[in-house]
Amino acid sequence: MLAAGHIGEEAVTQQRGRKTFRGYAAIRHPEDPFDETSGVGRGRRLLFQDVPEGKEGKEGKEGKNRLHLDIHSEPGGLEKLVARLEDLGAVRVREVDKGPAGHWWIMQDPNTRDYQFCAA
Repeated sequence: MLAAGHIGEEAVTQQRGRKTFRGYAAIRHPEDPFDETSGVGRGRRLLFQDVPEGKEGKEGKEGKNRLHLDIHSEPGGLEKLVARLEDLGAVRVREVDKGPAGHWWIMQDPNTRDYQFCAA
């Protein structure tokens, strides 16, 4: 993204000799597969993301953090996974189809807008 000009140098920092995004942190399960070049996990992981907007109803809040969960289906099993999550109470928010880059549903806990996750 940096090399393509989609983001500027101010959006990245150095960590352990590699460029990484500011405002994001991720952790992956140490036994799951990962890309040896980038270190990006290909299995279970949690992504923590700073977001600029304040938390709704909280005066004086400059920002909030977002925990990003991707729940992966077996190949070709997205609709089955989404239906299973709906059976557990989740609500579909928005479908995202990026062609070869991925296809997923953003879903939400029906009891609060604070919890959203992606079924991919």
